Amino acid sequence: MKKHILVVGGGFAGINLIKSLKNDKRFKITLVDQNNYHFFPPLIYQVATSFIEASNISYPFRKLFSESKNVNYHMGKLVQVYPDKKTIETDTGTLSYDYLVLAMGTESNFFGMENVQKCALPMKTIEEALYLRNHILLTFEEASRNKDMEKAERLQNIVIAGGGPTGVELAGMLAEMGKYIAQKEYPEIKLGLSHLYLIDALPSLLSPMSDLAKKTAYQTLEELGVKILLNVSVKDYVDGKVILSDGRSIETETLIWTSGVIGREVHGVPETSIGKGRRLLVDAYNKVEETTNIYAVGDLCLMLSEEKYPKGHPQLAQVAIQQGKNLAANFKRIEDGKVLEPFRYNDKGSMAIISKYNAVVDLPKYSFKGFIAWLTWLFIHIIPLVGFGSKIRLALDWLRLFITNNPSIRLILFPKRNTGN
Repeated sequence: MKKHILVVGGGFAGINLIKSLKNDKRFKITLVDQNNYHFFPPLIYQVATSFIEASNISYPFRKLFSESKNVNYHMGKLVQVYPDKKTIETDTGTLSYDYLVLAMGTESNFFGMENVQKCALPMKTIEEALYLRNHILLTFEEASRNKDMEKAERLQNIVIAGGGPTGVELAGMLAEMGKYIAQKEYPEIKLGLSHLYLIDALPSLLSPMSDLAKKTAYQTLEELGVKILLNVSVKDYVDGKVILSDGRSIETETLIWTSGVIGREVHGVPETSIGKGRRLLVDAYNKVEETTNIYAVGDLCLMLSEEKYPKGHPQLAQVAIQQGKNLAANFKRIEDGKVLEPFRYNDKGSMAIISKYNAVVDLPKYSFKGFIAWLTWLFIHIIPLVGFGSKIRLALDWLRLFITNNPSIRLILFPKRNTGN
C-alpha cells in the first residue's frame, strides 16, 4: 500500500519535500495550497515596486509536477485538522492522510493593532505585492493632480515599518525609484515635499546581520535620502497619520508593513503544541509535539532541540529548504526501517541588497559589501527560481533595468483592494 503524504503549503519547505519524493512508488503525495502556484518571496518587493513581473517569480504547481506520476495537486485552504480521523478539511473538500506535513508558513503580524491591520499595506503574498504596486502608482497619480499643499505631503510620504532585510531592500528600491523615475515621469509633483521613512523598534537596521551589514545599510539608505528612525515603533494609524511610540506622528497615505510575522493558524492540533509566534512545536525530526504522523516544516515550525538554536531556527528560506529535504529523507528511512536523522541546520549565511550595485553578504566566517556582494546577491537569487524560463526572463529583466533605470511595467491593473482577504 502506498503511503499517502498530504503536504499543506507549496513554499520552499513543501516544494523541496515533494521534489525529494517525486516518482518514489512507495508514496502518493497530494499538495494542498490555496494558490495554484509556487512563488519566490525574497523578490516579492521587486514586484511591489514595478521592477519585475509577478510571473518571473511564480510557477504553476501542475506544470511543476506534470511529469511526477505520484504527485497530485488540490486547490484549497486548510480549515481544520482531525488527528483522530487522519483527515483534514479544506474549503474545497476533505482529504485523508497517512502522513500530514504542515508547511503554510507565516502571515503578517500586526501585534493587535486593529487600525494598522485594516489600513497598512503588507507584502507577504503576490496579491498583496500587486495591490501595493497599484496603491503606490495611484497615489503618484493623485499627487500629480493635487493642488492642495496641505494634502501634498501626506500623499507623497511613504512609511515603511520594519528594518529587516525586506524593509531595507524595499526602502532602497523605492528611493531609487523616486530618484530615477519620479522626477522624469511626474513633473507636476513637488518632490521636495516627498519623504521616505524607514522605522524600526530596534537600535539598528538588519539586526540579525553583521555590524558591517548594519552600518552599510544605514549609510547607504541615508545617502539615498531615506529618513531612518530607530528605537521607535508604530503604535497606531489614524486619519492618515502614523502614530509612533515616542509621541511623534507622520502624515501619509502609504504605510507599508514589514514589521514581523506570525505562524498561520492551524485548527485541530493540541493547544500545547503551539509555541511562541503561533509556530508549531516540533521535535528533532519535525514531528509536531503530542501528535502522531503530523509534521511541520519551514517558518511554521519551532524546533528547540538543536543546541546551536535554543530559541528556534531563523525563519529563512534555507532552513525551510533543508527541513523539507531532511523530512523527505526520513520518510524514506521509515519505509526502509532505518534510523531517522535529526535535523541539523547548515547555515549558509544571509544577504541583503541595499541599492543599485550595492549589497551586503554575511557568510559564516566573514562578511563583505559592495559590487561583488551585489553580483553574489543576483546570482544566489536566480538559482532557486523554479523553471529555466523564469531564470532567463528575470536575468534579462534585471540586465535591462539596471542599465536603463527604467522599468516599463508600471501598469495600474487592479486598482481596487480585495476586501475578501
